[in-house]
Amino acid sequence: MSLAIGGFGIGLTEFVIMGILPNVANSLGITIPQAGHFISAYALGVVVGAPLLTSFSHKLSPNRMLLLLMVWFTVFNTLSAFATDYNMLLVVRFLSGLPHGAFFGVGAVIAGKLAKKESRAKLLR
Repeated sequence: MSLAIGGFGIGLTEFVIMGILPNVANSLGITIPQAGHFISAYALGVVVGAPLLTSFSHKLSPNRMLLLLMVWFTVFNTLSAFATDYNMLLVVRFLSGLPHGAFFGVGAVIAGKLAKKESRAKLLR
């Protein structure tokens, strides 16, 4: 259940900004295309963070790593709510995207360990 809730939270954070882009642009006094950079910043964070953070995952247990990733995700998404200008939100969106890919990678490992041996391949499809 925790993996599902975490996956839902990460997915929601990735895509919800698309629906509120005009509001974000208006509140920061920027254009909608400029606000679109927040989507790109998050995506860039995912691309950079997945291999980088996964490479550190062997030093911690999968459960601890998953907890660390969710704490990171929560802290930087909370900070994004308090961003006061374009540059701050751009940086915070990048940082909040870093744990995204690693969460799903480590989560797949944990899910595989939780599943019955005969169900693992079906679970990870």
